[in-house]
Amino acid sequence: MSTALLVRPLSELLGRPVRFIEDCLGPEAERAITTMMPGSIGICENTRFHAGEEKNDPELARGMAALGDYYVNDAFSAAHRAHASTEGVAHLLPSFAGRAMEAELTALERALGAPERPVAAVVGGAKVSTKVAVLSNLVGKVDHLIIGGGMANTFLAARGVDVGKSLAEHELTSEANEIFERAEEAGCTIHLPYDVVVAREFAPNPPSMHRQRARSRAGRDDPRRRPRSGRGAGRRAQDLPHVGLERPARRFRDAAVRRRNDRTTARTAAALTREGSLVSVAGGGDTVAALNQAGVAADFSFVSTAGGAFLEWMEGRTLPGVAALQEQQRVTNEPV
Repeated sequence: MSTALLVRPLSELLGRPVRFIEDCLGPEAERAITTMMPGSIGICENTRFHAGEEKNDPELARGMAALGDYYVNDAFSAAHRAHASTEGVAHLLPSFAGRAMEAELTALERALGAPERPVAAVVGGAKVSTKVAVLSNLVGKVDHLIIGGGMANTFLAARGVDVGKSLAEHELTSEANEIFERAEEAGCTIHLPYDVVVAREFAPNPPSMHRQRARSRAGRDDPRRRPRSGRGAGRRAQDLPHVGLERPARRFRDAAVRRRNDRTTARTAAALTREGSLVSVAGGGDTVAALNQAGVAADFSFVSTAGGAFLEWMEGRTLPGVAALQEQQRVTNEPV
């Protein structure tokens, strides 16, 4: 867990020597820093070796602040934590966002803060339970919400579709219906898969795999209507065929901002971004991995490397690390 392991790679990246400082506060750290020459670089020991770090201990924050003249936070991925090194120190020194933090906040603000309309969001994942807050926040901010992955089964079940043995959280259908209601009030259209690949077992290329369409009285992909057929009691959804992606792809062409998961739809979003007709913002570990696997991550407008911070921002929460920098901006009138 020691940051000593980072000295060599940091030095190689910077092309200059990096000194390891064996603590992040106290007399030893102060002596090391006072003997450094102008322009030299030091990396302090892991702040989490101090019990007060995660408790945002004021004494620890003051001890770290005593080592410097300015504080720059370049770790958006840790900005959702109110720790001594991410929030406490920011109140004790002139504080600024680093370039990576700036790029992240600019991209997210462009995506959902003050976006060009229309806006569409794609959210995937296995469980609704981990995304209820995200979905509830998004329906008030986007024009189209496209739900995929295992969580789509829960929403289909809430609409009366027999999803068979497909992964679904049937105990959360009431929450799904509440999200439908919020979307209706906000003028957001929720899109669910209308065409899926089903099989009797969860395995690569099972022999019983075939396509099955869940139809609706009002239209095959209208999520606000009750489909009249499902997947069968013994079958489970495995994947989306290309036809199931046609309508989301059309939404991409209508939208200004996009989050992405599936490789096929990722390539569609990447192509539209390259031609300058789409602003595409993606985040989440599985999503980023899928973009890299599809070879299109570099084509997106912005790909967030944050995990929990990205998720909490999507939920509409205040991030303590960012809020502390914004408070400094208000006090000093300096740009964050």
